[in-house]
Amino acid sequence: MVTQEQRKRQLAREKFLRQQQRRTAARRKARMRNSVIASVLGVILVGSLALYTSGVLKDDGDDKANASASADPSPSAVSDPCKKPAEGKVKTATWKKEPALTIDKSAKYTMKLATTCGDIDIALKASAAPHTVNSFNFLASKGYFDHTKCHRLTTNGIYVLQCGDPTAAGTGGPGYTIPDENLKDKSLKGQTYPAGTVAMANQYNAQTGEGKNSGGSQFFLVYQDSPLPANYTPFGTVSESGMTVLKKIAAAGENTGQGDGAPNATVVINKATVTKS
Repeated sequence: MVTQEQRKRQLAREKFLRQQQRRTAARRKARMRNSVIASVLGVILVGSLALYTSGVLKDDGDDKANASASADPSPSAVSDPCKKPAEGKVKTATWKKEPALTIDKSAKYTMKLATTCGDIDIALKASAAPHTVNSFNFLASKGYFDHTKCHRLTTNGIYVLQCGDPTAAGTGGPGYTIPDENLKDKSLKGQTYPAGTVAMANQYNAQTGEGKNSGGSQFFLVYQDSPLPANYTPFGTVSESGMTVLKKIAAAGENTGQGDGAPNATVVINKATVTKS
């Protein structure tokens, strides 16, 4: 007999797969539309349009049929636990190709996300995911993550905070993609991403096999063990103090009341820094 918990995990996986399918379909339509625009206007698509069609992750929209009966508190009933964002503008630069691999794979790297809710320190896995860590080192050095919102919080079935999108809409990216890495990490046991994992979001569709090696800049931080197939590059681990910050954000809930939406907490990355030690 399937237990209630097993059924819950199954529904969470199915929901995640639907999100991936919808994002892939949306991306395909966007590429077709942009191809038509390019042929008519005879110009190269750059700027915001190119950013829109760069690598993205899971769909921010989904039917709520699998939502928990116990909804998150409504935004009006929740006080924002975070501070006012630092002054500054989000950068919208994009690049045509992945940056050259310049990190030392034998060295230790850490990333600090100085957020409005507190600092989140992350130990990066340079030797296991060199392309991913190299990309974050590059993007952080360009100020790419500075002043960006963490745009998505899931509190039902899968427990993650998603960040790294300068558009804060789930559609942004750096203009290039990076390969999947470290998918056989020992921490990913039983198709579960354990609390503290930092991983790449992508366009992978498990049913069609499309969307491999499609990571861009968006990533998610797992604040509670989450049932997910090993399709998303795990490239870091959140510190104990960082987990305290994540749990504070999660406790404030998300704005739909159905377990998947924008955080009620104003989570903005004031500054992202990657340091070699």
